[in-house]
Amino acid sequence: MPRRPSSTNKAGSKNKAVTKKKAARTTMIGSGRGRAALLKRLGAILKGLETLYPAVTCALTHKNDFELLVATILSAQCTDQQVNKVTPDLFARYPDPAALARADPAELEQLIHSTGFFRNKARSLLGAAQRLTDHYGGQLPRDLEELITLPGVARKTANVVLGTAHGIASGIAVDTHVKRLSGRLGLTTETTPEKIERDLMAMLPDTEWINFSHRLIWHGRRVCSARKPRCDECLVAPHCPSAHRV
Repeated sequence: MPRRPSSTNKAGSKNKAVTKKKAARTTMIGSGRGRAALLKRLGAILKGLETLYPAVTCALTHKNDFELLVATILSAQCTDQQVNKVTPDLFARYPDPAALARADPAELEQLIHSTGFFRNKARSLLGAAQRLTDHYGGQLPRDLEELITLPGVARKTANVVLGTAHGIASGIAVDTHVKRLSGRLGLTTETTPEKIERDLMAMLPDTEWINFSHRLIWHGRRVCSARKPRCDECLVAPHCPSAHRV
């Protein structure tokens, strides 16, 4: 019969896990002078973004968390402006998960056709609505791990819904703008959303997670565009290692 680990061994394992986690955090944001310099520069970046976008929020038009979920799923590979043109008729036709779960796939595809990838998005919307109806009584769970079990919902979508609709800082929503700007600003060298989110969460207090994502998105749209960033107009440029180099 295998021996059960003693409480001493359990405590030792827990301490090792804590030490490993701290080591990983130190690796991600550096240590010593390098870490201090990065955090000082990050503070200046946060201040600049807050000055530019003091009351920023999600640009997707919605009245509740269900509508935000639908709009965020539709926003993949599509502009928020186009999504906002589509959703009024969509929400009038399907105002809640139960109604959407009963939708005719062809009719749904027609309504969301202009957002692109409409067949995949229709399947995701129908699957998410059906799961919400069958497992959650038509109410969106306020837990990231539960939200990402919905078809079409990954961490970014879950973070947007929880942060915007409920003020829950479950993580940092990493879209194409956040990915581009966090790299240009020298805050991460990672290229996948999950690893970028990990790096940003390691250096930012959770009180900044929601607004930081919104502000980077707005800055990416208005100033730091993919092809021609307007560095001369950017308050963050003095603290950006990519300024005037893109």
